Amino acid sequence: MEKEIKKTMTVLRRDGWTGLCEKVVRKIAQQREYLRWIKRTEADIFLTEELAYTPLISVVVPVYNIGKKLLQSCIESVCSQTYDNWELILVDDCSVMKEVRQVLSAYRKHDKIKVILRKENGHISRCTNTGIKNASGEYVGLLDCDDLLAPNALYEAAKLLNEHSDYDYIYSDEDHLTENGGRRILPFFKPDWSPDTFMSWMYTCHFSLFRSSLLKELGGMRTGFEGAQDYDLVLRLMEKTDRIGHIPKICYHWRDRKGSTSLN
Repeated sequence: MEKEIKKTMTVLRRDGWTGLCEKVVRKIAQQREYLRWIKRTEADIFLTEELAYTPLISVVVPVYNIGKKLLQSCIESVCSQTYDNWELILVDDCSVMKEVRQVLSAYRKHDKIKVILRKENGHISRCTNTGIKNASGEYVGLLDCDDLLAPNALYEAAKLLNEHSDYDYIYSDEDHLTENGGRRILPFFKPDWSPDTFMSWMYTCHFSLFRSSLLKELGGMRTGFEGAQDYDLVLRLMEKTDRIGHIPKICYHWRDRKGSTSLN
């Protein structure tokens, strides 16, 4: 809210009341158009077809000091996938918030969920690598602990792998989610794989799925690149392979939360 107020005051000083009103009207129109687009294109989001190839997909979630409701929503977004052959690896990086351990404990008995409690705080790269090392899947997908997967995210990835089983890396389109989860905003419809574009812009981002063997060969995330660890990883990956695919569907909802990179 504080950031929105500052942005509003900046526009008001620069463009006056007329400019501010025009921007508000334009933003409302864009949001309404996106809602119409969601209704029009995602009516079949829960429909699936039988797939010949159903690889195990390990979803790795590094967890650190996140509120109970947000963490539960993240976990449930994986449990609610329309694709069945998955495992979820939750790695707590020594959170000091008691509710984090409470939530994780509640999911320990789930037969598809692994809960790992790190003994020391290692930050995002080491925490993610702990999850990668414990992944059993042929592919590894990365999910932040305050974000959500669309219900069809893993199905769409597996569907694309049925068409191109040689793909080593897959990414999807994404949008943002307001902190309370009430609205989906800022859709990002990405281009297909372009090495030249990627050299100047980390546009693949979420949702990313990696061939597990290649991910482990690369050593996972490198420490010292926190904040740009995903970019560093894919830059190293593209030196090894050009078998990269794009899912032209919104498969990831990036939550706009104070303290998250999504707002920066």
